[in-house]
Amino acid sequence: MNVPSLPTSPSEPVSAEGVVAAGAYVDGRRIANIAISEASSWRAKPGHVVWIGLHEPDMALLGAVQKQFDLHELAIEDANHAHQRPKIEQYGEALFIVARTAQLVEGRIVFGETHIFVGEGYLVSVRHGASTSYTPVRERCESCPRALARGEDYILYAILDFIVDNYSPVLESIHDEVEGIEDDVLSKPISKTQIERLYMLRRDLLRLRNAIGPLVEVCRRLEHDELSMVRQAMQPLFRDVTDHVRNIQERIDSMREVLAFAFEASLLVGQAQETAVSKKLASWLAIIAIPTALAGIYGMNFKHMPELEWDYGYYMLLGVMLTACTALYWRFRRVGWL
Repeated sequence: MNVPSLPTSPSEPVSAEGVVAAGAYVDGRRIANIAISEASSWRAKPGHVVWIGLHEPDMALLGAVQKQFDLHELAIEDANHAHQRPKIEQYGEALFIVARTAQLVEGRIVFGETHIFVGEGYLVSVRHGASTSYTPVRERCESCPRALARGEDYILYAILDFIVDNYSPVLESIHDEVEGIEDDVLSKPISKTQIERLYMLRRDLLRLRNAIGPLVEVCRRLEHDELSMVRQAMQPLFRDVTDHVRNIQERIDSMREVLAFAFEASLLVGQAQETAVSKKLASWLAIIAIPTALAGIYGMNFKHMPELEWDYGYYMLLGVMLTACTALYWRFRRVGWL
């Protein structure tokens, strides 16, 4: 469903660096694009929900948002400094949620963060680092006013679900690379570059698992705890996000096991090839040792040696050498050393 053009508020929003979108909603429909300085007045109107999206805002902008919604200073401090562990904290009647985001950049997993403030009549999201824009979330919600009319807890669900969904493309890309390595590992030993790549992939997957693991607890609290800003009807949706996160964890564990197997299998293949080479070298050395020994013995300058003056001694010695070498060669071929 196409969204009709939106009317603007009487006072046009003042553009501020770091503000991606700021709107007021009634019954799931955006009725105005607002300025940050107007947020509290729009939120105070019955049935209105204010949804603000920020991207790497400075402290001045965060301070303006804090003033509008009376946010706790500790939460604002966390939102200003990234590198927070995924968590959910309650400050009075408001929730502060931190979730980690992930993107694949030049073959490496790069992490970002999203900080979410949720309270009665408002939701503010703050993105830091590698993170996909939440514009598709806003567009999808606005295309279904009936769902968006559920309120700020539905917006929270939509953002968390979008964050978890964006883990899948990262895992799919890594999965394709892991399959390629797995196919090659049994045919030939992997190179040093491939070994380094295996190590980096396993380390990145572990970091990803550690980043999304606490999100299970966040969703569990939203699902089970009696939080005033989360209605009971929304709890099954957060349960779905929890199941999705656990599925992502299982996929990560599976790929890490495959990478470990690929590394161990490559080592075994390399050792097997080294053993085969050692057997061939040992076989040829044994074959060469016989003529070398006989030639060395008859090369000594002793006057009295067996068959030294026999007319056919030279030919007999060559025959012994040839027979012994042939017998050894046949024997080694039979046991698979040559």
